Amino acid sequence: MNRKELNPGRSPQAAFGARLRSTREARSWTQEDLAERTGYSSKHISAAETGRKPPTLRFSRNLDLAFGFEGTSEAFERAYRELRNGVLLEGFPEYVEYEAQAVEIRLYQIGIIPGLLQTPEYAQVLADAAVQRGAIESELAEERVAFVAQRQHAIARPRGPIVIVVLDESCIRRLVGGRKVMEGQLDKLIEFAERPNTVLQIAPFAIGERRAINLPVNLLTMADRSLMAYAESQMQGHFDRHIPSVVPQLTAYHQLQAVSASQAESVAMIHELRKGTP
Repeated sequence: MNRKELNPGRSPQAAFGARLRSTREARSWTQEDLAERTGYSSKHISAAETGRKPPTLRFSRNLDLAFGFEGTSEAFERAYRELRNGVLLEGFPEYVEYEAQAVEIRLYQIGIIPGLLQTPEYAQVLADAAVQRGAIESELAEERVAFVAQRQHAIARPRGPIVIVVLDESCIRRLVGGRKVMEGQLDKLIEFAERPNTVLQIAPFAIGERRAINLPVNLLTMADRSLMAYAESQMQGHFDRHIPSVVPQLTAYHQLQAVSASQAESVAMIHELRKGTP
């Protein structure tokens, strides 16, 4: 029988797999034994142990049920969440924690609707596309959609934050998921703009070089009036609480708002696009 040597220091995912194997073997269970106790195949167990398949929340919880680790410091769910935070772009897990407590949230997005404004259907299409590209497993896609809903729920609290959103025109013109999904998403944007604690503006293509920000950015104002920023590129994220570098981002955001369409103009633009959704 071939037994692959594991290197837990190679990555957090490898460490998870190595711990899974050692925990299983400490109980003298075979992979088939653990498979029967968790409802997964022995092939899945083997792939998780060798780091070929990333763990998911459901898999981790099933492991805890099998090993009796629920709610303990040894829980595989806890290890999974630590690993998952490591998979997210640097700074984003910390940003999300503060986002749920902020009194004001300012967002600028290019290309896609930001998570806080996505419909479940729109979020699902994006997650499914990532699965088709081989970027993530299907279970991770489910968790990604649930994570979007979790963030939306966190800010939908009594006396929730003021949420100000500027969308590049590409966000509303990029067809995601076909006509039905896009119609529902545009409707949600219109509904968002009608709330008493929100502002929605479109930064039209026509502003050209006057667009003051060229990457997506999130700005938070906390109850003590402290400022925080999170910005990201395709492969890197950065959470910033350093005022001298956050304030210029806020200034650029105000400059972007000044050249963007007003909320009334933006909603009219969405209505017009909604009528002609291909």
